[in-house]
Amino acid sequence: MKAMAETATDIITIDAPPDRVWEVAIDLKSYPIWAHDIKDVSIRATDADGRPLEVEFRASALGRSTHYTLKYDYSNAPRELGWSMLSGDIQRSIDGTFGFEATPEGRTIVHYNLVIDLAVPLPGFIKRRAEVRILKTVRELKVRAEA
Repeated sequence: MKAMAETATDIITIDAPPDRVWEVAIDLKSYPIWAHDIKDVSIRATDADGRPLEVEFRASALGRSTHYTLKYDYSNAPRELGWSMLSGDIQRSIDGTFGFEATPEGRTIVHYNLVIDLAVPLPGFIKRRAEVRILKTVRELKVRAEA
């Protein structure tokens, strides 16, 4: 029986303009500084504008370390940052987006969507704990962008 993909979504308002939030979001090399679960980032390839295109991550997940490589999509930049998995050790796929929406007050509404398909089935309570930790990264983005 194939496990269903899990989703995590969040909408958060950040007290910073969209260009500031965008810069924090695409500064992937700095994620280990502020995103608690990201332990290491290696930029494998960049696009013509020097933005990270293929990025390998080492992250803590469910009491262990996991490795995965994401390919970033800038086709809707700077309104959206998308990504999909090229390879991973415990994941079959990872697809996600950060959407950035300006408010009249100069803030940014961030729409976060993630779909992840794990290679191993997990009990519901562990999936919920993992979702909470993943969504914590969105809160950490807020803190970093507002700093």
